[in-house]
Amino acid sequence: MRTTDFSKAPPLAQAGAMFVGATRYRGPHSIFVLSFTWFRMVRQMKRLPGYCWHTVYWQWPFTLGTIAFFRDRDALLQFARTKHHRDLMCWITDHGTRNATGGYIRLYNAEESGYSNGVWRAEGSTMAHIERYTALSRETEGPAVHRP
Repeated sequence: MRTTDFSKAPPLAQAGAMFVGATRYRGPHSIFVLSFTWFRMVRQMKRLPGYCWHTVYWQWPFTLGTIAFFRDRDALLQFARTKHHRDLMCWITDHGTRNATGGYIRLYNAEESGYSNGVWRAEGSTMAHIERYTALSRETEGPAVHRP
């Protein structure tokens, strides 16, 4: 069921902004030193208004990444201004490649509408299928959903 009301959905589904980033650290020593600031930063992030959820991922050999969801872009950007986040970013970037050799950050905004059903539907508790797929950018209307 298409919806613009995610009030019954978990906090993650209510998020309006998403952060995706990763840093390739120099080696095990850098990751160990990172942990001293990292845990304080995460504790601070979780207490901020607008924080919804986050997870960390790892890629061989020394890349750690984060996916984090916030209520809106302002809440995400407020987090970026916090002391522990600033300290971490300075530690990563101020000394050339001594601590990290590369990284990236991407910010995404959620579309106003989406899909929900069953227990997470604000409009009712019934499970429902959509009748038409969402239109692609070159379409005015999506094709009908064919059910088996």
